[in-house]
Amino acid sequence: MLELRGHGTLQASGKTLHGYAAVFNSEANLGTFSEVIRPGAFAKSLATGSNIRALYQHDGTALLGTTRGGTLQLREDAKGLAFTLALPDTSHGRDLAILVDRGDVQGCSFGFRVNPGGDRWEERGSTMVRELLDVDLAEITLTSDPAYSDTTVAMRSKPAQLRVHSDPNFLWLELY
Repeated sequence: MLELRGHGTLQASGKTLHGYAAVFNSEANLGTFSEVIRPGAFAKSLATGSNIRALYQHDGTALLGTTRGGTLQLREDAKGLAFTLALPDTSHGRDLAILVDRGDVQGCSFGFRVNPGGDRWEERGSTMVRELLDVDLAEITLTSDPAYSDTTVAMRSKPAQLRVHSDPNFLWLELY
């Protein structure tokens, strides 16, 4: 069974979107239970080289890019599942660029299947909490209604530049 989850805040640059399709250690209330994605949850899935799609609103007919085609790049970093998406010159791609630029679409979602032993359930008071530890990622989705509010998407209007940050315990790179 394919499960879908969502998040919020996209960035765009001309025809390129980037952001986070999932954010680690951020708990989302999904109604009957809460869920949190742990670091490494996507690692095996990304390492297999399987074709992962980027869609608009989980609609398979609104294809925006694929990892196999090189138009979607995915990676895990300390924050979560980061992506870069080269938007197609299609009606969906052009419309999405406008919606992100206006702030109408700010979030992301993802579709996945849980691998055997890939989740852990815990009762916290009256709430069940599910931890995602190892999932088979099928898609990421750009959406106006993410389940996880910490996801992001943005459009860049200038060429990306790299900034290096460090402190005694951590080193990270930032596109700006």
